[in-house]
Amino acid sequence: MQYRGAIVDEAGKMNNFAIEPKVYVDEQGDRTGFTPYAELTNGRLAMIGFVSLIALEVFTGHGIFGLLQNL
Repeated sequence: MQYRGAIVDEAGKMNNFAIEPKVYVDEQGDRTGFTPYAELTNGRLAMIGFVSLIALEVFTGHGIFGLLQNL
């Protein structure tokens, strides 16, 4: 006799075994790894960071290391 993944023997003792999950392949366009979406996002964030560092140096007269020395 079987009840949802549990097996009951003739003496009425129940053995609970782990129920294996259903294995499936996710077909929804994966956005991890070296995909065009990830590369575009990485490039855009790098440009924002680079322009921010240039603006920091223009407005303060010091680069990032000069500001960190004064702390």
